Amino acid sequence: MKKLLALILIAVMLLLASCSAKAPMSGRFMKGKGNYAEAVRYDYKPGEGQTDLYPDNGFVENDFIKTEENAISTFSADVDTASYTMLRKLINQGYKWKELKATAGAVIRTEELVNYFKYSYNEPKQGELFGVKIQSTVCPWNAEHYLLTLSLATEKQITKTKNNLVFLIDVSGSMASEDKLPLLKKTFSYLTGMLGEDDTVSIVTYSGKEELVLDGCAGNKGDLIQRKLDSLVASGSTNGEAGLKMAYQTAEKHFIQDGNNRIIIASDGDLNVGISSTEEMEKFITDKKNSGVYLSVLGFGYGNYRDGMMETIADKGNGVYYYIDGETEAEKVFCDDLMATLYAVAEDVKLQITFDPAYVTEYRLIGYENRIMNTEDFENDTKDAGELGAGHTVTVCYELELTEEAKTAEKWLDLAVRYKNPGETKSNLNEYQAGAETLCDADDDIRFISALIELAMLLHDSKFMPENYSFSALAEEISGLNANDKYKAEFKTLIDSLQKAE
Repeated sequence: MKKLLALILIAVMLLLASCSAKAPMSGRFMKGKGNYAEAVRYDYKPGEGQTDLYPDNGFVENDFIKTEENAISTFSADVDTASYTMLRKLINQGYKWKELKATAGAVIRTEELVNYFKYSYNEPKQGELFGVKIQSTVCPWNAEHYLLTLSLATEKQITKTKNNLVFLIDVSGSMASEDKLPLLKKTFSYLTGMLGEDDTVSIVTYSGKEELVLDGCAGNKGDLIQRKLDSLVASGSTNGEAGLKMAYQTAEKHFIQDGNNRIIIASDGDLNVGISSTEEMEKFITDKKNSGVYLSVLGFGYGNYRDGMMETIADKGNGVYYYIDGETEAEKVFCDDLMATLYAVAEDVKLQITFDPAYVTEYRLIGYENRIMNTEDFENDTKDAGELGAGHTVTVCYELELTEEAKTAEKWLDLAVRYKNPGETKSNLNEYQAGAETLCDADDDIRFISALIELAMLLHDSKFMPENYSFSALAEEISGLNANDKYKAEFKTLIDSLQKAE
């Protein structure tokens, strides 16, 4: 009997070894015992047939709407920028145009490409939260239409409040590669260097179990905070539910009245224990958002990256979603954009544009496909929408068909903006009007915005892009753009390198 049992045990071990040896190397696989396994990383490389790095999210491009059938367009504000940095990472990885289309088309959100960059904005008027700028130019991809560009900008300077920050860090096995946990540690170092003695920092980690690594440390103890970060090691499965619960408990424990109470979750979104579906995560975060604790998201890595999950977490947590593709982006988020990243000035920001059918025959909202709201949701203060921070800007574009009369009409659109002051439950309403005075020639900003829209349209195989328009034509167009800051200049360089690789 003992010999028989031994033979059975040997057979099982050989079978397991054989299965492990034949495991597909699609992004990563696990070796070891159970969920507490060592992660082995296999980076995707162009030309190996692995192009679908991000799952298809069912993207459907906004279509034209006849104004006489529905004159009102309503949607939630969005200042996430993850799509652009995902795209930048893939280009830097060496992906060619055809591979980019297969890889990135499903997760490229046009508004995130446009809103990654800064343009010329109008400052808010006295007593108003938003500066508003509206321009209408001949549409570059359809000369019979017009491109409406509408932007909102909040004040850049505010009185800093005390910060109660909880870093919720994924240390599961999937975070082992260089573009995840090691980069994450460097990313947080930029933030900790900006904090003071009145700020509070806590660190919660989660993998197979949750752990409170640092509890309510003064923000000026940067060396201690960094040592705790540097001590983190990736291993185990990903129990995001337990980690989130502990993070909220910790944030509530150190809650600062009238302060900035925020959880910053850093992960690749690969949840496989606890709350694992986007719907479950959405419900959990929505139930928690009324606690006065904001939840922002930093995404890392790719291969097993879950973009939809990460975007949902940020949206429902009244926070912002960034994708960190390198140290440059980490510095931008926590140095250049620190005020907008941390300090909310408006919650549940909704926009509603009403077009006059006498002057606008049809329109289509460019981007914001997953931000569209029902008309009646605009006045419903229980409906969740986007958050804006200090110095945040929002750019929105429409493609319009105008009548001849619109070119002299005093008014052919009304813009309404609803928002809540942080911590309040009743919304405020700002209203604006625009008409023929918005008609102008395309300036450098509009040319740049147009090129970004055209890039997204090509990646999406948009039916609104002329059939004879190609990436080569777009690359030539972009080479002639005026880049007035380092990020725009970098974009031109990326497209140039992509064109040379063809």
